[in-house]
Amino acid sequence: MTPPYPFSAVVGLDDLRLALTLNAVSPAIGGVLARGEKGTAKSTVVRALHALLPPVTVVAGCRFACDPASPDPQCPDGPHTDVAADTRAARLVELPVGATEDRLVGALDLERALTEGVRAYQPGLLAAAHRGVLYVDEVNLLADHLVDTLLDAAGMGRAYVERDGVSVRHAARFLLVGTMNPEEGELRPQLLDRFGLTVEVTASREPKERAEVVRRRLAYEADPEGFAARWAGNDAELAAHIVEARARLADVVLSDAALRRISAVCAAFDVDGLRADLVTARTAVALAAWHGRDHVTDDDIRRAAELALPHRRRRNPFDAPGLDQDQLDKALQEAAADDPDDDPDDPDDPGPGPDDDTGPDNGGPPGGNGPNSDAPNSDAPHSNAPDENPGGGPDLKPDPATSAPPAPADHAKAAENDTDDRPRRLAAAAEQAAVRATNPYRTKLLTVPGVGRSQTDATGRRSPAESRRGRVVRATRTDGPVTDVHLIATLLAAAPHQKARGRTTGLRLEKQDLRAAVRRGRESNTILFCVDASGSMAARQRMAAVKGAVLSLLLDAYQRRDTVGLVTFRRDTATLALPPTGSVEVAARRLEELPTGGRTPLAQGLLKSAEVIKLEKRRNPHRRPLLVVVTDGRATYGKNAMSDARRAAAHLAAEHIAAVVVDCESGPIRLNLAQELARHLGAPALRLEELNADNLVHVARGAA
Repeated sequence: MTPPYPFSAVVGLDDLRLALTLNAVSPAIGGVLARGEKGTAKSTVVRALHALLPPVTVVAGCRFACDPASPDPQCPDGPHTDVAADTRAARLVELPVGATEDRLVGALDLERALTEGVRAYQPGLLAAAHRGVLYVDEVNLLADHLVDTLLDAAGMGRAYVERDGVSVRHAARFLLVGTMNPEEGELRPQLLDRFGLTVEVTASREPKERAEVVRRRLAYEADPEGFAARWAGNDAELAAHIVEARARLADVVLSDAALRRISAVCAAFDVDGLRADLVTARTAVALAAWHGRDHVTDDDIRRAAELALPHRRRRNPFDAPGLDQDQLDKALQEAAADDPDDDPDDPDDPGPGPDDDTGPDNGGPPGGNGPNSDAPNSDAPHSNAPDENPGGGPDLKPDPATSAPPAPADHAKAAENDTDDRPRRLAAAAEQAAVRATNPYRTKLLTVPGVGRSQTDATGRRSPAESRRGRVVRATRTDGPVTDVHLIATLLAAAPHQKARGRTTGLRLEKQDLRAAVRRGRESNTILFCVDASGSMAARQRMAAVKGAVLSLLLDAYQRRDTVGLVTFRRDTATLALPPTGSVEVAARRLEELPTGGRTPLAQGLLKSAEVIKLEKRRNPHRRPLLVVVTDGRATYGKNAMSDARRAAAHLAAEHIAAVVVDCESGPIRLNLAQELARHLGAPALRLEELNADNLVHVARGAA
């Protein structure tokens, strides 16, 4: 078996290594979410940490890894009395994106329960991860109901299985680690808050450090065993330090003054709820234990806040994550100044401790890439290396030969040319200037007609679909395993055959009697925006309203777990500004930067949208698309611009692509070209002002 990449051999990624190490010391922190671009070794670091965890003692033969010293009284394999103990390595359990709820929490064998009367339970991944690590790669792509179940179990330390009147519960305490690429979509704020710490992971832009990463990776791939052996001593030192910090954790003192400062910092950043205070306090205590201190210092509070607060201060998906360091400094200073009991000479209320240049705060855990490491390649560049040019670069001064003022005649000529060219330059600047969107608002619900068949990766809240969750609408017979039994339909199917089966009392069920419940829920969709950015839409006030409308639809798409894409058309072409993605944050940024002006190639915009939707259907056949065309209906590019646009619209209608037209025409005289385009698309048309659901409510109340 190939050994994992050594944790101490990882170059950089100081925040991620620190966050994982602190959770290994104190699992009560609540896990780590690593957000970052692809190819930044997030998964490698998580798997490397697993090798450092100390072994666990379990009840021999228990499928739920019960501790012999304090077995779970509700363990399905219990009760455990006078049992033998066994020691094994802590497990690393990986939850795949396509997992089902049965695979996560475990499943009851319903066929045996109904046909044999046997209460048989098969544990899931939560049971396997108990007292170990549960790793979810691409956690943002996991179905929402699975994330809810996962985080509930992580928060309560217990998993529940409730199905058809049978209840099973067992302990599920584990180190939860999730990784994600924000460009593929964000987690809901409610779910984001359930992760204890979050870390932004980016690849180094320093060539020497990047080269060292590649050098070590190639050495590992050439000889995994030899590479791991060279770093075994450093990893062993880290593992021993984790055990020591765990033992020291209960002796760390969190003074009242330190607790008040933690609460003041959380209040200063206006975070919701009290989970931030709890996580920051637990993290600060773990930091103190890791550094061998018996009390929490201001440095511990600062570092804990940097890991625990960034993802809790976001108010909407368009806010960039992060923490303002100046605001953090100010909050700590004000908390110290306002604390009447803050006495630096009081041994029960210690102040800031000394800096530790070799700890995980400054370059990772000991035995890694710290300046005192005796590991191979210890002279590799570090993310905390001092600036080789602290002066900020050479003092650049203007060259007298090139910076002399022009002659008077040149001034006059330049002024004349500037006057002649000014209107053209102003027009060009106005065309290219990006218009800021108006504030987003609650939009009218747009849905895809018909009923879809939602798969695990398409669960959401927009359009009706037959899914795993929702109300039961009918029963069906299936040849595969039945996990959601329609009990009444099953009994009705079995009833006529009881005499033939020799039963005069009771009920005998056979496999062919089982009927599965079909549920009607909601699914997410691929929402493709086709936005007119031409001159006919370029009036700045109107374009601001258009961008505000699209931004509102993007916010609605985020809340309903949709995938979004953006096609724009102007001048002589249509451009895919954003391929379909789950990240509405990226879509909003592209929309904000969108320039306007030029002719209106409406036909090209519609045909480009048809091309994008066709490709997306091949990639995600179960995710139904919805095209939102934002235009005033004008077409001015080409000899037969209007007829070409109508033919393109008819092509989309023939492909049965659901669409909605947002009519942006304004002014006292309306040509209703967008309404005509909607007829060719076979789609409804909404005027821009009708898109605001709050406006519709006000209009209805006024009419009443």
